[in-house]
Amino acid sequence: MRYGSVCSGIEAATAAWHPLGWEPAFLSEIEKFPRAVLRHHYPDVPLHGDFTTIGADEYGPIDLLVGGTPCQSFSVAGLRKGMDDDRGNLALEFLRLAKRKRPKWIVWENVPGVLSSNGGRDFGAFLGALVECGYGFAYRILDAQYVRVQSHPRAVPQRRRRVFVVGYLGDWRRAGAVLLEREGLRRHPPPRREKREDVAMCLRGRAHSSHRADSDNYVAVYGGGQTSGPRDVAATLAAHGGGNRQDFEVENFVTTQYGNIAGALTARHDSSPCADRGQNVVAFTQNTTVRRLTPMEAERLMGFQDDYTQIPWRNKPADKCPDGPRYKALGNSMAVPVMSWIGERINKVNALGIGAGCCSD
Repeated sequence: MRYGSVCSGIEAATAAWHPLGWEPAFLSEIEKFPRAVLRHHYPDVPLHGDFTTIGADEYGPIDLLVGGTPCQSFSVAGLRKGMDDDRGNLALEFLRLAKRKRPKWIVWENVPGVLSSNGGRDFGAFLGALVECGYGFAYRILDAQYVRVQSHPRAVPQRRRRVFVVGYLGDWRRAGAVLLEREGLRRHPPPRREKREDVAMCLRGRAHSSHRADSDNYVAVYGGGQTSGPRDVAATLAAHGGGNRQDFEVENFVTTQYGNIAGALTARHDSSPCADRGQNVVAFTQNTTVRRLTPMEAERLMGFQDDYTQIPWRNKPADKCPDGPRYKALGNSMAVPVMSWIGERINKVNALGIGAGCCSD
């Protein structure tokens, strides 16, 4: 598959689809820091600016067009001007580009607020224009916390719901086979993971084990040293304390002194009889002030490899890259495991042929 990516950001699509052997024909982004990330990771891929200026013959033919056009005009946190906002109108520009390039597949992403923007008329206009361009389509809200694929066997530990539209030129059944799973089409949806009251049961907790010295300085995720709930709910970091309460080693991350950023979402003390029970804690600073996520944690929350956004920036080396643009770029990105799941489903549909039931799980 040869694809073009617009509003690329830091390119979750390519991070997800490279293992599938797919080839990016071009990327397109206007923000400075994401462009620097793209140049750093994909120096041989053409990097365009304003995607509305991409011509029909530019960069050659593509099989798929992917993009997450700006969501601010549709978000419930914004003014919700919808298609009256230039950023919202870029959704239609995305389709104009699809009409010029004529890929077989399109994948488009946005926030759930797009469904209710302008009473649903904005999304209806987008889907109507998609049909006018010759595409059959399916759409669905996917939540990243529930999506697992072979390359990401543990779902990302955050609730991130996004609307995905998949289109196929001339045939809605292939689009439906990608997004709509068999159980849902039969009106027998798979079991839904229930919300757990014990996932974040307190803001400041004291473990009930005498082996947990100075446990006031942790916030229990599951609480009480019990193992209720799956390990992958908060799985970005795993920490092991070596029995010395002044040290806190975070596996594959940092070693930090007590009172500074500890960064653990799943932790245990190896010298404790409870070591194999895996108490789950989130570390506070010494004065119990909640810390913010580190950039590496934010990368893991989105499914990117560690230090993906730590790049040389403004004539400074990568280890001096500021946190601010990294947070912003990650917050605007798609979740990599979701894009992996969509790519794998498209591969299955291409291999198995046309039909709403052609893609089994």
